[in-house]
Amino acid sequence: MSEAQSIQWFPGHMTRTKRQIEKSLKLVDAVAEIVDARIPVSSRNPVLDKLIQNKPRVILLNKCDMADTNQTSRWIAQYKAQGIPAIAVDCRTGKGLNGFIPLVREVLKNRIAAWEAKGMVCRQIRVMVVGVPNVGKSSLINKLSKGGKANVEDRPGVTRSNQWFTIAKGVELLDTPGVLWPKFEDKEVGEHLAFTGAVKDTVLDTEHLASRLLEVLRDAYPEALCQRYKLDEAGLEALKGYELLEQVGRKRGMLISGGEIDKERASIAVLDEFRSAKLGKITLERVGRS
Repeated sequence: MSEAQSIQWFPGHMTRTKRQIEKSLKLVDAVAEIVDARIPVSSRNPVLDKLIQNKPRVILLNKCDMADTNQTSRWIAQYKAQGIPAIAVDCRTGKGLNGFIPLVREVLKNRIAAWEAKGMVCRQIRVMVVGVPNVGKSSLINKLSKGGKANVEDRPGVTRSNQWFTIAKGVELLDTPGVLWPKFEDKEVGEHLAFTGAVKDTVLDTEHLASRLLEVLRDAYPEALCQRYKLDEAGLEALKGYELLEQVGRKRGMLISGGEIDKERASIAVLDEFRSAKLGKITLERVGRS
């Protein structure tokens, strides 16, 4: 993928998902939007804003154990200032999820009071779960529904149809397939989604992507980068992404015949280790700087 080439990803099922969400919104009382705590801007689909409009909403910053804790707290405060309640969670371990139902009840408290005034004391609360692919929707539902059978795979595009799950007495969740948008106007948004695995690696140039990630880490988290790959911090700023990739390959002994560096293998290692938080807690987007 050339420097000028932007990442595009809008297969046919994404279009169908958009229609499903539009059709299902009238069935729910609120929307739970899951975002990746490492990229709170890029993992929020602007199409969803237009679809959801004034429907009550909460935001779950998932994968918080992989993100910079201080930055996550700042994002929660930012959302609160915008009138959207938010909490930090880890959907795989269940961390923070005990706050989900209270958060939903809080955002719906006026409606719940209105229902009860009409005698609908036990009215079911229905919440739609939305988010980009691979952000953790199915993991959230499986944890909350005590092993409900939402599909979970560490690759985008697995959930293909709407599914209902009971997660507590009087509370149901509607799962939806992950949806991206037709075009990433900002190249950085596409890159950040690709770094975290929301876009399938099969449609990308892995070496270019790993090189760009190394440049981003060089600027934002140089200590973590140097510690993980035994790099010398002196002179790090002057190195371009592909040079950093070569250094990583050399330090790891990833060589092929003739002593050349196996950049493909090094690229896969860099992306895998970032996505599994082996480089530490990292947030690529910061309040006021994204």
